[in-house]
Amino acid sequence: MSEFNLNNKTFSLIENSKNGKVNSETIFNYKQEGNIVTADYFGGSIKYGKIIATLNNNTLDMLYQCITTENELKAGKAIAKISLTTNNKMMLKLNWEWLGNKNESGISEYIEN
Repeated sequence: MSEFNLNNKTFSLIENSKNGKVNSETIFNYKQEGNIVTADYFGGSIKYGKIIATLNNNTLDMLYQCITTENELKAGKAIAKISLTTNNKMMLKLNWEWLGNKNESGISEYIEN
């Protein structure tokens, strides 16, 4: 079991790769039951998105999908490492990749609100 509990936590972006779609106005609302983690996200460049993940210790294995404000349907996968800041806020560092013919990838970082 993990020491981390993401249930009812919200996160926002700290930094994203240039080919990422999420921006600083996007909010992520997480839920957790056991090692199953889900999140809804919206705001900024995202009309609506959904994450489903499994949690193992400090690692989230994620799949995500979204509709952007430009009506693009996007989907991807990520491995997120969870850490704590000095004031005990959770941080997520994602190594992500879009699914599709380009398979663009990047890194993004999020902080608990």
